[in-house]
Amino acid sequence: MGDVESRGSSVRAAGAKSLAAYLDEEIASGRLGDGSKLPAERLLSEQFGASRGAVRRVLLDLKERGLITQSVGSGTFVRPGAASTFPVRRREQAAPPSADQTSPAELMEARILIEPLMPRLITRNATGADFTKMVECIDRSEAAQTIEEFEHWDGELHRVFALATHNSFFLKILELTNRVREQGEWGRLKARSLTPERRKEYEAQHRVIVEALRDRDTDAAVKALTGHLVQIQHNLFG
Repeated sequence: MGDVESRGSSVRAAGAKSLAAYLDEEIASGRLGDGSKLPAERLLSEQFGASRGAVRRVLLDLKERGLITQSVGSGTFVRPGAASTFPVRRREQAAPPSADQTSPAELMEARILIEPLMPRLITRNATGADFTKMVECIDRSEAAQTIEEFEHWDGELHRVFALATHNSFFLKILELTNRVREQGEWGRLKARSLTPERRKEYEAQHRVIVEALRDRDTDAAVKALTGHLVQIQHNLFG
């Protein structure tokens, strides 16, 4: 039991560090501009796997550094001129890398960390129309005659997962994901690794994921989605 609690604490601590780094970079780069409203503490907690207390500590640090303001009943906002408090070099480094600077290996590492966060929001927010789109993507991917067509509908299914969270943060992440998937290197790796047997496994995994989401079974959906992504990573890179 102690080991489980220790691992849980480590994960939450890592989530708080990721949140702090993310907000620093967003403010330094200007993507969170003057007056921008930050997501609610609850959403930040869910998205980064950090406790509500840890989220508050991160926000308090930003406030003490003069980067944000907080107003009861209104929310948390980026203070005007906050980006200028960062060194010029830091602001330049915070600019998002172009898609061609992200390797397929880096993409898979990020997907395994980020995408399993989505089921909690999907099981809470998804509509019947969202699930209909998921099933359509699966049907079309199974009917695909080429690797390119299969890859298109596979990517579309994961985009529908992001849409079904009804949270714009995940849509932005998936936009970056799809830019990397459009690169030639990703296509070559997928074509080399996607045997008929593996394709059938992916198709079966897709249906398990969607069934768990439709049943509003968050834990089962997280487990199935994580297993699916880990297997793709293994098949691509060994």
